[in-house]
Amino acid sequence: MLSIYATLQTLGFKIKNRLQKDETGATAVEYGIMVGLIAVVIIGVVTLLGPQLRTLFTEVLTGLGGTAPAAP
Repeated sequence: MLSIYATLQTLGFKIKNRLQKDETGATAVEYGIMVGLIAVVIIGVVTLLGPQLRTLFTEVLTGLGGTAPAAP
């Protein structure tokens, strides 16, 4: 009877250890995904607002008495 109890207890510990996985690598992957998504959003915003920002800065520079930069 003691042997069966010991076997079941060992099996329980093995199952518990399998369910408790080390998730330190998963958090690094999640941060990598977040950084990637943030980069995509920044690139999208700069692409969409780029011409408007260039116009705004050109107007400010002209208003301050400078010359507008050459168009790329």
